[in-house]
Amino acid sequence: MPNAIGIIFANSGYANLQGLAQERPIAAVPFGGRYRILDFALSSMVNSGIRTIGLVTPHHYRPLLDHLGAGRDWFLDRKTGGLFILPGVMHSLAGNSHTFCIQDLHHNLEYLKKDFVENVVISCSDQIFNMNFMDALEFHQAKQADVTLIYKENDNLGNLTDERFLEMNEDRKVLNIRDQKGLEWTESGRPHYVNMLIIRRELLLDIVEKYSAFGCMSLIHILTKNMGVLKVYGSPTRSVIRTIRTINDYFDQSMDLLDQEVRDRLWLGADRIHTKIVDNPPTRYTSQAKVSNSLIASGCSIAGEVINSIIFRGVILEIGCKIKNSIIMSKCHIHENAQMEYAILDKAVMVNEGNVLRGSLSNPLVVHKRTVI
Repeated sequence: MPNAIGIIFANSGYANLQGLAQERPIAAVPFGGRYRILDFALSSMVNSGIRTIGLVTPHHYRPLLDHLGAGRDWFLDRKTGGLFILPGVMHSLAGNSHTFCIQDLHHNLEYLKKDFVENVVISCSDQIFNMNFMDALEFHQAKQADVTLIYKENDNLGNLTDERFLEMNEDRKVLNIRDQKGLEWTESGRPHYVNMLIIRRELLLDIVEKYSAFGCMSLIHILTKNMGVLKVYGSPTRSVIRTIRTINDYFDQSMDLLDQEVRDRLWLGADRIHTKIVDNPPTRYTSQAKVSNSLIASGCSIAGEVINSIIFRGVILEIGCKIKNSIIMSKCHIHENAQMEYAILDKAVMVNEGNVLRGSLSNPLVVHKRTVI
C-alpha cells in the first residue's frame, strides 16, 4: 500500500462541449460505451493501491453521485479510507484556468488533516488514461522530492491554450514550468506536464494556509513561483493520455477506441478501468443487423446497420436504420429507416422514422439529452 492519499479535481467546466457538459461536469460525461471520464483517473488511483480518494465536485454534482454511489465498484466502500466527496467552492466558474484551486483545498482542509500519510497524489478528471502511479511514487520517495510532476514525452495532448512544458536537468529536476505562449522549442523536445502530480502532504497544508487568502490561485502557479526553494522533479509516463475539452476532442478520442492498439493500452492491460456495474442482458442482434468496426455495449437491440460507431447500453436500433461514424449514448431509440453520420446523441434521444442526421468530421452534430426528433 502506498503512503499516499488521492485528490481528483472534478469541478472544471467547459463551454465548448456543445451541451454534453451542460447538466453534468466533464468528469461525468459518458465515454466508450459504458464508462464516465472520471473512471480513468479514479481507477488509476485505485489500481495504484490508493484507498483514500477525495473528489472535488462542482455545484451540479448529482450525476457524479448517481454514478459513484458509495464507491463499491472501485473497492472504495471501506471502513477506513474510501471515497470522500469534497464540495468545491468556485461554483460559478467554468473553464480550465482554475485547475487545482487552493480555495477548494482550503474549504476541505479536514480531508488533508485526518490522514497522516506522507504524500498526496493529485489529478484532473478531463483526461483518458490508464496509469499506475507506483513508479512515480517510488521515484518521488527516492529523490526525497517535495513535488513530482507527471509528464509525457513526444505526445500531442491537443490544441490546448494552457498547455505546460517542463524544463529539466539530467537528473529530472524541474528548473521551470513554461506555458505554450512564446515557446520556441521543437515538438519533439517538449516534455508535456499532464495535470497530475505528487506532493508532500505537509507541504500542501503549508501552501493552503499561506495562499488561501489570495483567491482562487492555481497550485501549479504557486509551485512555479517557488521553484527556487522547492525540490521539484519530473516523472515520465508511457500511458495513452488524451485530454477532452472540446466536442472535437470528445469525438476524436472516442473514435480512437475503434483502434485495437488503443483499446489494448487503455483496457486490456494488467490494470483495468472500473466503472458502475449494470446487470444488462447481452445485446440482441436480429437477422437484419449489420455491424462492422464498432463497439456495442450490453442491453441493446440491433436490427439496423452500424459502421465505425460506438453504441452505449440499452440502445434500440430498428430495421433499416443506418448509423455511421457516430456515438449513440444509453437508452436512445432510433426508429426504422433513420440515418445518421458524424453525430453524437446524448442519453435517451428518440429519432423518429426516416429522419436523417448528418454532421461532419470537423463539426459533429450533437443532439441533447431526451430530445425527440
